[in-house]
Amino acid sequence: MYERMLVPLDGSEVAEGILPFVEQVAGPLDAEVVLLRVIEPPSPIELVASAGVVAPDTFTVRDVEAKTYLSEIQRRLSKKGLRVRTRVALGGPPAEEILAAAQATSADLIAMATRGRSGLGRALFGSVAESVLRTSPVPVLLIRMTAKSDAAAEPGTQR
Repeated sequence: MYERMLVPLDGSEVAEGILPFVEQVAGPLDAEVVLLRVIEPPSPIELVASAGVVAPDTFTVRDVEAKTYLSEIQRRLSKKGLRVRTRVALGGPPAEEILAAAQATSADLIAMATRGRSGLGRALFGSVAESVLRTSPVPVLLIRMTAKSDAAAEPGTQR
C-alpha cells in the first residue's frame, strides 16, 4: 500500500492536525514518515521592514529552528513506534518544494492539513494544499481543519 508518507509542516497547530491521521495510517502499514519543513525566502513585508537588507544568517537561523522543530515531532512519533525522518527545504515556493521533496524521497502519499480558506482569503493568500493537490503525481490526503478542530487543539485540551 503506502511505504513512505511525506508530511509537510509549517510550524502551526493547523498543520500538525494531520499527525493523528498519519499515526493511524503509517503505524499499521509500517510506512516511513518523512516530515518536511519548507523555509521560504523573506516576505516582501520583511524586506520592507529591513530596508531590503536580509542578514546573511537569516536562512541559517531559520534552518536551525526548522530542524529543532522537526526533531521534536520526530521524537514524539518515534516513541509511538513510527519510523520517521526529517527534511528541510530552503527557498522555493512551498508547493513546489513539497512536490520536489515527494519525488526526492520517493513518497507515495503526501499527507497535510489545510485551513480550508475560501473566497477572498484564498485569493489573497493562495492555497499551498490546493496547489499540491492539483499537481501532485502521488495521492494527497488533505484534512481540513475547522474552527472547531482548531479549538480542540488549544493548549490544555486533549488531542
